[in-house]
Amino acid sequence: MFIVRPVAGGDLEGLLELARKAGTGLTTLPAHEPTLAARIEESLAAFGPLETGRQKRTYLLVMEEGASGRIVGTSAIVAGVGLDKPFYSYRLLHQTQVSHDPEMRIDTSLLNLSNDFVGACEMATLFLDPDYRQGRLGRLMSKARYMLLGAHPQRFSDQVIAEIRGWVDDNDNSPFWESIGRHFFGMDFKTADRINGEGNSQFIADLMPKFPIYTALLPKAAQDVIGRPHDGARPAIRLLEQEGFRFSGAVDIFDGGPAMEVHRRGIWTVRASREDILAGLVDAPERPADHLAADHLAANPSLDHFRVVLTRVVETHSGLWLPREAGAALGIGAGDRIRYAPVERKKDARTQEQGAGAPQALPPDTDATPDEGEG
Repeated sequence: MFIVRPVAGGDLEGLLELARKAGTGLTTLPAHEPTLAARIEESLAAFGPLETGRQKRTYLLVMEEGASGRIVGTSAIVAGVGLDKPFYSYRLLHQTQVSHDPEMRIDTSLLNLSNDFVGACEMATLFLDPDYRQGRLGRLMSKARYMLLGAHPQRFSDQVIAEIRGWVDDNDNSPFWESIGRHFFGMDFKTADRINGEGNSQFIADLMPKFPIYTALLPKAAQDVIGRPHDGARPAIRLLEQEGFRFSGAVDIFDGGPAMEVHRRGIWTVRASREDILAGLVDAPERPADHLAADHLAANPSLDHFRVVLTRVVETHSGLWLPREAGAALGIGAGDRIRYAPVERKKDARTQEQGAGAPQALPPDTDATPDEGEG
């Protein structure tokens, strides 16, 4: 069974091995041991008592293969982005100019440096080991964060965002960076991305141009990738859109990747999740591919022992019942609290509301496993 849990002190080697597979562009998962060690410590503190005042906190989750103990995936929630250091993005602005003599109208787009997301809650660091991109494991890794949001809303702001990796070529070069960033920073994309990933974003504040940039003045190669996601991030976008995220109108300042946005209470899994008392555990046959057929997310909502698994939750007149293996993985039994939600929507709610014929299912799960995910 695969278990999503908060990162622990002994996970550094497994997390570093995972980061090496992520490659360039996943800024929040650098293959840099001191940075990852600091992120683990930051996460351990985040799961502790809340301090007074607004502050940045990073809740880092990992997916563990129960049989081997191997770390095969990770995702995170960053609460209070930009409260400790600048958090920049380019806001896409549209400008219309009209002349009456001669009659002429010109529509232009501009990139404007902004701090619009300061204090927001960011979904980040979504990455799954390529050897485990199967079934619903990608959904488990992504949606576990929403179970944490639903269980502890007081820890997170209403504004929720996700920065998606921008498009790069086969050599990991970013046309967007080559047209803008390189002129002001004097370094290639990989170097700038590495420095930023290791926690030094002050150089962005010092060197980034403060005036709007007309996109029409950029090379076509750069214009074409503004808001375009990395090829491997499309499944991650699909998952976000199914949860209610939409393009915010802002893009990443390094690679031009899109920033998605939603209100916390608008996230589908948050709204669909319920918390109740577990009636008991039942014996169920152990099958190696249960993660392919499980239809529920089940969580131990306790902050001290937070866990999420894919399983089956049975609702009866006598209460909620869970397979014994899942209960053991979550560390809960009869009388304990459980939070649960469907893995995916079974029907298209809009079709139901309109009464327009038979409800339509969401797209198949086959391609819904995140590849190189959120930035």
